[in-house]
Amino acid sequence: MKIVVIQGPNLNMLGVREQGIYGSMKLEDIHGQMNAFAQKDKIEIEFFQSNLEGEIVDRIQECLGDADGIIINPAAYTHTSIAIRDAIAAVQIPTIEVHLSNIYQREEFRHKSLIAPVCAGQIAGMGPFSYHLAMVGMKQILVELAALREHKAKAQQA
Repeated sequence: MKIVVIQGPNLNMLGVREQGIYGSMKLEDIHGQMNAFAQKDKIEIEFFQSNLEGEIVDRIQECLGDADGIIINPAAYTHTSIAIRDAIAAVQIPTIEVHLSNIYQREEFRHKSLIAPVCAGQIAGMGPFSYHLAMVGMKQILVELAALREHKAKAQQA
């Protein structure tokens, strides 16, 4: 089981920028916590961060045939990127959208996610714990998909 975590623009600045909104935890610390969860459950995890939309699209496409699930915080691209939305839809890999802040309590322009409709779910407003919840959710989704595949295989053999 492999999960790719994709982080969008400015998330490399966590712990420095707008701590009142995003908290004081650095991205490396969040990744460390996710990695500890993944190791405990024998999940392979890979991290990627970019401030560039095209690089994020490329990384999503590279997940095809290589990853079982994607956890993505598209950051500001949440509200603007049809390209990221289309890439997620194209690869058809279970994806969970994550936000540290509650985007629905913020400025009006942040209330609309172009990404959420092509994702299995969205977790927002729980700070760094949002990523832990995404890991738990993704693990459950992947376990259920594996069970469904196994059930279908047995049914075809019968």
